[in-house]
Amino acid sequence: MKAIWNNTIIAESSDIVTIERNAYFPIESVKREYLHESNSLTDCPWKGTASYYTLKVHDQTNTDAAWFYPNPGKLAESIKNRVAFWKGVKFVND
Repeated sequence: MKAIWNNTIIAESSDIVTIERNAYFPIESVKREYLHESNSLTDCPWKGTASYYTLKVHDQTNTDAAWFYPNPGKLAESIKNRVAFWKGVKFVND
């Protein structure tokens, strides 16, 4: 699967974990040069606290378009060290 934003592949992997219709990519499959840390946080009762990244690609910014759980809850251990995307990020299966 590929995650694409602003006509650029930002992540690519065949090792995808899907939870609540969100595809979580291994962090090592994400092109880190496009990720910029955000101060945003949200809480999920069973996954834990999500942290966010802002995408910056070709001088365009997509605020908080990627998220991850640095310390997921026990029921969400499968998404540890993984990143999910939204806000206009498109997904393509090869």
